Amino acid sequence: MTYEEFWKPLTAIYEAGEAKAIARLVMEVRFGLSITDVVCGKTGDDAEMQALQQRLLTGEPVQYILGEAEFGGRTFHVEPGVLIPRPETYELCQWIMEEGRGVKEEERKTSILDIGTGSGCIACTLAAELPGTQITAWDISDVALRIAAENAKRTNAHISFKKVDILNPQFPILHSQFDIVVSNPPYICNKERATMERNVLEHEPALALFVPDNDPLLFYRAIARYAAKALRPGGTLYFEINPLYVNEMKQMLSEEGFSHTEIRNDQFGKQRFTKSCL
Repeated sequence: MTYEEFWKPLTAIYEAGEAKAIARLVMEVRFGLSITDVVCGKTGDDAEMQALQQRLLTGEPVQYILGEAEFGGRTFHVEPGVLIPRPETYELCQWIMEEGRGVKEEERKTSILDIGTGSGCIACTLAAELPGTQITAWDISDVALRIAAENAKRTNAHISFKKVDILNPQFPILHSQFDIVVSNPPYICNKERATMERNVLEHEPALALFVPDNDPLLFYRAIARYAAKALRPGGTLYFEINPLYVNEMKQMLSEEGFSHTEIRNDQFGKQRFTKSCL
């Protein structure tokens, strides 16, 4: 099977540019072929290429098929059970890193809690980019915690993982424990399903995506309530948010005791992140 024979059928579900990009990624990761190799006509094993193509034609994300995803220049293991890391989420990490890099490593005593860690992409990135920082990461999913722990080993990150349901935390709150709480929790309402891509709906974990239509801030409220007690004075809460509920977010955060909330747009111009201070 030639490279063209591999990518062209994928245009049934992807735009041509994306189909080619997926095909190049498969050639590189699965078969070790560079773009020069591909241009020169080299391909992978024909039977394996056909099998991979059939999986892609079902809408299965290429990251799950290859078992890895790029995030902020690092490669993370992913599989069904965790969300595929998005570039927007790396922008959230960059916001935190901007401020953390202003402190000398020997003076850095920052303690960060990542709630709903999933693949561990946020926690591992912050641990790698902010040496000396103490990172704790929670998730309700055993699968996610296993994958996140594997990614911590991949990135040589020292992270304390714990299984926690933030909606029903079964432990006493330790006051003034963290300097930063960060989260990219489930924030898509069920009514938004109609506008979503098939490969996301059919393959990525609903547990990490959706919230009830009548309570879109379900996880944000619980996290903010916990953070208001667990953060040290002057501590900071960072969220990735649903742009549809920016005003409701600001009001909720104010009600939970956060005095100032700053909004940032993502690379696509959508109001995607919040930073709130006690």
